[in-house]
Amino acid sequence: MAAPIAWLNAQRALGPLDLSALDQVSSVALDHDGRLLRAFETPDGRWRLPVHARDVDPRFFVLLKAYEDKRFDHHHGVDFPALLRAAWQFVRFRHIVSGGSTLTMQAARLLEPRPDRNLLAKARQILRARQLEGRFSKEQILDIYLALAPYGGNLEGLRAASLAYFGKEPRRLSTAEAALLVAIPQSPEARRPDRNAKAARAARDRVIDRAVAAHALSPSEAARAKSEPPPLTRKPFPNLAPHVTEALARAHPGRRILHLTLDAPLQGSLERLARDRAGRLGPKLTMAILVIDNASGRILAHVGSPDYFSKARAGAIDMTEALRSPGSTLKPFIYAMAFGDGLAHPETLLDDAPTRYGAWKPTNFDDKFHGAVTAREALQLSLNLPAAQVLNAVGPARFVARMRGAGLPLVLPRDSDAGLAIGLGGVGVRLRDLARAYAAFPRGGLAPELIESLDDPPPRRPWQRIAEPGAAWQVADILRFAPPPDNGSTGRIAFKTGTSYGYRDALALGFDRAHTVAVWVGRADNGAVAGLIGRRVAAPILFSAFARIGGPNEPLPRPPGVLVATTAHLPPPLRHLRREAPKILAATFSNPLRITYPPDGARVDLGLLHAAAGRDRPELALKAQGGAPPLTWMINGAPLKEDPDAQNQRHDASWTPDGAGFARVSVIDANGAGDSVLVRLE
Repeated sequence: MAAPIAWLNAQRALGPLDLSALDQVSSVALDHDGRLLRAFETPDGRWRLPVHARDVDPRFFVLLKAYEDKRFDHHHGVDFPALLRAAWQFVRFRHIVSGGSTLTMQAARLLEPRPDRNLLAKARQILRARQLEGRFSKEQILDIYLALAPYGGNLEGLRAASLAYFGKEPRRLSTAEAALLVAIPQSPEARRPDRNAKAARAARDRVIDRAVAAHALSPSEAARAKSEPPPLTRKPFPNLAPHVTEALARAHPGRRILHLTLDAPLQGSLERLARDRAGRLGPKLTMAILVIDNASGRILAHVGSPDYFSKARAGAIDMTEALRSPGSTLKPFIYAMAFGDGLAHPETLLDDAPTRYGAWKPTNFDDKFHGAVTAREALQLSLNLPAAQVLNAVGPARFVARMRGAGLPLVLPRDSDAGLAIGLGGVGVRLRDLARAYAAFPRGGLAPELIESLDDPPPRRPWQRIAEPGAAWQVADILRFAPPPDNGSTGRIAFKTGTSYGYRDALALGFDRAHTVAVWVGRADNGAVAGLIGRRVAAPILFSAFARIGGPNEPLPRPPGVLVATTAHLPPPLRHLRREAPKILAATFSNPLRITYPPDGARVDLGLLHAAAGRDRPELALKAQGGAPPLTWMINGAPLKEDPDAQNQRHDASWTPDGAGFARVSVIDANGAGDSVLVRLE
């Protein structure tokens, strides 16, 4: 009766298990599939990464149990036959021949480390082991051992050791690697392979011999494992996406696991691409790359610089967040606005000829003039003069307001108003915002909210419209056939390049149906670099990035109602773009053209949500006043499909919508003056 009472009194004296050591783990950042992007040291400078038995190669446990605890699966924390054997050997040989500790007892010692090694300490381990067995499953006890086992230096836990010595996760260990990781914890400093490879190899081979004796390994397997040399150095821990992981760790210091939307293999591949290309370009050049999943808005790769630790490149600066000149990469949005407002069409003729706007006289990048060109050709060749004409037509202030309203914050120079130079790069923008705006083109003009952390709730704001569906497709169709760089092919992706004034920024942004990629190259200090041209420097990186992403090359589907026609078959007002802005031109009339119904921003209830499909569809009345007839009415960039004699000659018209939603209604008169409104139909 005294024995169980003494046992209970001893357990009460010990108190409850102290599991606080399990909370002192390294923070880790994981990609969307749970793969390790980066690990952080604990506050006291140790590497202790979370690990579970289910994530470890099974052969490790075969060797571990054969060497440390053969009866682990059957005892209840204490292997009494092993304890008796160890005691008899000690009495007989006057020194320790074999230990009697089980894996459960070792886990108890790791939870409560004590320097003394005597009978009292052993009794304490036995009591704690019984407590562990009564509270946890065998797998959970293994989890404790795997998390706390020492591996030399500041390495604790199997996962940290596997990454440091072999550069890989412990789920795919070779027999030799598993045997070494079994051997080190018994004498972690003496058996460190990076400090004492001879002792590490000898200890590993003893584990292999013990496994052969226990029939856990065949002699041939043992021979192959012994022939494998141990590692001689420690490998660096993964450090993918350092900019975003560092920012998230600072923003959430209490989180032990950071779940990101990134894709670790793609991230690593693009970081290597950035390092390789930056090494060729020069010691002070840096670059940034972003990859967006168009369907969800998730960021799949985020390269803020080619080398986070490079002082020459100012690698610690995340250049995806830096305010830089976009060069010509805003031109697609200018054309999209003109297409959506019914001011132009991809086949509208523009004049690429010398033009002066007050004191400003723009020139093309090649200092040449091409005469009459279509809007398609002008955008594909990135001609500056036609872009300035189109921006003058839509109005620079209105363009800036539209972009800002759609979530692309353009930053104007201090104490300056929106001018035509913004279309050529005279404005500041972040690469992250620009990439988000480009992701709108394959999404029918809707810019997604970008998501990079899976731990935070997704944004609830609706996706913002940056272009009309028809206009977005027209721009995408134009850019898909832009002249590619030497390592690309026409039609693979839709893309646009940009070069800022003074050769300070080289950009390339492109998209296909599934992904949008943005590339920026330059110096972090905004210094000029001779020959830094978007098409020569950034575009090849863009095409290489898409090659690493892979996937099918699917063209974007054409939305219904988009007008596809040659210049000769366009409505007369769309065949040419006048040099004067329609808004300015209309103001010279005594009665300028404007839409009186529906008003801009109106919500019109036509009963569309309850109307029967294809029968008795309600019509939307269209009314305008002023302007010079004949008038051309356009819906979402396409001419109204009605009898031209009945509709286009008059200021009153009607349109039968095919469903509820937003619609862009535009009207153009014979002189090119126009007006446009955006309405919501219900």
